[in-house]
Amino acid sequence: MNKIHDFIIIGSGASGSVIAHELTRAGADVLMLEAGKRFSAASFPDNELDANANLMWNGGMDASADASTLFIRGKVVGGGTVINQCLLDRFDDDALDSWQTQSGIKFFNSKIMAKHYDAVESNLTLHSMEQKDWNKNAELYVKGFENKGFEWAPLRRGQSNCGEGNDCMQCLGGCPRRSKQSMLETFLPKAEQAGLTIQSEFLAREVIHGPSFVAVSGYQGNKATTFYSRKVILASGALGTTELLLRSQLQDKLPALGKGFHCHPQWMTVALFNDVIDSHKGAFQTVKSSDARFRKAGFKLENVFAGPIAIGLLKPGYGFDHQRFMAQYRNMSCIEVAVRDQDPGTMTLDNRDRLVINKPLSDADRQRASNGNALVQDIFEDLGAKEVMTSPLQIGLHLMGGCAIGTNPNHCVVNESFQVQDHPNLYIADSSIFPNAPGINPSLSVMALSHRASQSILADCGINRANASLQEQATS
Repeated sequence: MNKIHDFIIIGSGASGSVIAHELTRAGADVLMLEAGKRFSAASFPDNELDANANLMWNGGMDASADASTLFIRGKVVGGGTVINQCLLDRFDDDALDSWQTQSGIKFFNSKIMAKHYDAVESNLTLHSMEQKDWNKNAELYVKGFENKGFEWAPLRRGQSNCGEGNDCMQCLGGCPRRSKQSMLETFLPKAEQAGLTIQSEFLAREVIHGPSFVAVSGYQGNKATTFYSRKVILASGALGTTELLLRSQLQDKLPALGKGFHCHPQWMTVALFNDVIDSHKGAFQTVKSSDARFRKAGFKLENVFAGPIAIGLLKPGYGFDHQRFMAQYRNMSCIEVAVRDQDPGTMTLDNRDRLVINKPLSDADRQRASNGNALVQDIFEDLGAKEVMTSPLQIGLHLMGGCAIGTNPNHCVVNESFQVQDHPNLYIADSSIFPNAPGINPSLSVMALSHRASQSILADCGINRANASLQEQATS
């Protein structure tokens, strides 16, 4: 048998990196397994096409079973934090109270979670976007909101010394300035300094839980490989973690596995103006809706844009009309509607052992989207847009659920100690444990939950002092 590690962490994103940081600081022997490649600020792809192919699963996107919704997730050391916009907000009482009610777990409240938010924020550089950061797309957004009497607020973003003339569109394919506070620039270097080993380009396919250790089997290239550890933390996100447990044939033991999937479905509306907007230049996302009426109505409006390949996919049709539309790329402004979806989807494996995502939208969720899109149309028309196009394509950027946390084993996969039910050597703290859709960007809360999980894991393993690994404890 190969070496038995103290811990194996599968996934290197917001959850896995925070947990690795805490476990290695305590002196544990930790191996991190990541399916994606390792890039650096100097080696990230410099164009949208290569970024999609090299930093994301399945060349850029997964699709729901009916192909109505596209899901985007990172496949790279640093996970989704490398390709997201690094918008870092805490959950409000509305989100946490709904989680406490649904899960039965008492630590879902602002007072208890505050110390975990504080702990992860102490390792990040956070910047509330200022008016000097706005591009013309943001200026139109604010003007449109103020014309209608809607409330807006600056976004809080993880960035450090981003500098003048930054281009956050490129940042979506990996930040070349080392400014964006991805795991690659924050928690992972500290964890590696404390002894973390990262094995990239390893595709985990199965976990086998035993009373004394867990085996993780997969492929390094074409070579079948198995690693062993006393404890395993699954941190591959809603799709990756759920798929791994399904492949490990735990459905019969975990009746809630694959259920409760949410994605904050989003629709982008693009408006064409006579003036040049250049929404693709500068900090393209700086302000957000903060209107309580929107929160109550179950949606938010986001100041956002996308690269030409993505915009081209969003525009329906083909031929001369599509060419005419794309020729006006510099004249485009965009606002996105993100829905706090109420009705969950499911994830299963088909007879070819491939993940199948069923995420139909209920009438209530469609109505939320329709109400939000109508507001955006009205805002753009009021601003003098000559043409407004709401893309029919639904996009899921915030992938959540499938392994819900809770107190009832019939309705949840993970208990309040972040252990998989009846599998004491398996832990999960990533977005797959979300009980429902919070309606707020999830990245910071994934980090906070993972910080709490790390404290629970260390306590369960009896590690309560610096430089005391499991092996040292066993021989003392």
